Amino acid sequence: MPLVAHNKLPTFERLRDEGTSVLPPNRASQQDIRELHIGLLNMMPDAALAATERQFFRLIGESNPIAQFYVHPFTLPELERSPDAQAYVDEFYEPFDRVKAEGLDALIVTGANVTGPELANQPFWQPLIGVIDWAMDNVTSTLCSCLATHAMLQFRYDQHRIAQPDKIWGVFPHRVVDQKHPLVNDVNTRFDVPHSRWNAITREQFDVAGLHVLVESDQVGVHLATSADGLRVVFFQGHPEYDTISLLKEYKREVGLYAGGQRDGYPPFPEHYFHIREKALLNEYRSRVDAALAANRPPPEFPERLISARLDNTWHDTAEAVVSNWLGVVYQVTHSDRRIPFMEGVNPDNPLGLY
Repeated sequence: MPLVAHNKLPTFERLRDEGTSVLPPNRASQQDIRELHIGLLNMMPDAALAATERQFFRLIGESNPIAQFYVHPFTLPELERSPDAQAYVDEFYEPFDRVKAEGLDALIVTGANVTGPELANQPFWQPLIGVIDWAMDNVTSTLCSCLATHAMLQFRYDQHRIAQPDKIWGVFPHRVVDQKHPLVNDVNTRFDVPHSRWNAITREQFDVAGLHVLVESDQVGVHLATSADGLRVVFFQGHPEYDTISLLKEYKREVGLYAGGQRDGYPPFPEHYFHIREKALLNEYRSRVDAALAANRPPPEFPERLISARLDNTWHDTAEAVVSNWLGVVYQVTHSDRRIPFMEGVNPDNPLGLY
């Protein structure tokens, strides 16, 4: 069912242009369809703020439960923003106090950029704990993405992420390891997920924390897990929300840092992402960059258009299915007319009757 454009957020118009069903508020109010209110705590830096917002809105809008989706984006004031990004937040995002007062059925927490290895020293640390503490008592289910998963594992389960010798970067094959869970109902037993991270929570750490692993990879470890009850918290360690070109944009940024002297060494290719032709084009481009730098000339234009048209997306359909399953379970468990964590008669420690 559709997203409801309950404010003037530009993402609604862009998704409508892409073909996603987006209703204006007056049409939504005329339909006798129950609502789901979903919060999006967007902690991403300015350059990725709108893209990340759009990616998660799209996944929600493509879901199938019989409900209208009201998505409420908010962020943390402790995160430093440029004047333009702050103006965008001020105009289109909601303050957390309003989100708390009006209530949510579900919450998504994005990743964030960090400075230094210790998460507890980041400006978002204490405010994020406050949001999560509130959500644990008032929201049916919270979905944590990548860095948010690492933060939650640290402050809730005392499991600290482990720095990796090389960046986990690319599109990796995964398999479903617990097929009875409704989050992976009718999902391919093997599918791809993009990853982009320098740190990891291992399978052993998820097990020690008493969490349920649903999807993992032989190459890069756990992607999807849940809290012990099967629903209250959902953990993504990868980035299934990524657009087809997201890793290309990251690679382009890293090349730009190298060309600008802000990175030691030319970046490697994201794994399992570029085809042979694209690698050849990018290797030729690398030679041209190095020649330009040696001659003290500006680097040539990155061949983004030549590369992007030939990239494959091997993960979005599964991502859409998992998010649809998640929202379907949330819909079954919550009252649409009361913002309480669980229905009367449902065991809050095991609402799905799984464990």
